[in-house]
Amino acid sequence: MAKLITSLLFFAILFSSIFLTMSKEAEYHPETYVPGKLKSYQCGGECTRRCSNTKYHKPCMFFCQKCCAKCLCVPPGTYGNKQVCPCYNNWKTQQGGPKCP
Repeated sequence: MAKLITSLLFFAILFSSIFLTMSKEAEYHPETYVPGKLKSYQCGGECTRRCSNTKYHKPCMFFCQKCCAKCLCVPPGTYGNKQVCPCYNNWKTQQGGPKCP
C-alpha cells in the first residue's frame, strides 16, 4: 500500500512539473516576437490559435486570415496584444473600428 501511495505521489509531482514547464514555454515574450515574420501558409494555424476562445469563431477566422495575409502578423494570445503588430492594430473599418480580431 505504501508503494502505491509513493508511486502515485511521484507521478503527480512528475506531471505537475511537466505541465508547469509546458505553460512557461507557451508564455508570450515580447522581446522575441517579431511582427511581419509569418509566412502566408502559417496564417491558418495562428488564426486558429487567436480565435480559439471566441463564440464568433467563423467571422473571427475570416477577418484574422484577411489581416494576416496583409500584415503577415497575428498578435500573441487570444485577445489584446495588438500593439506588437502595428499593421494588424491600425487597419480600421469604414466606421473607424478595428478590422482585425
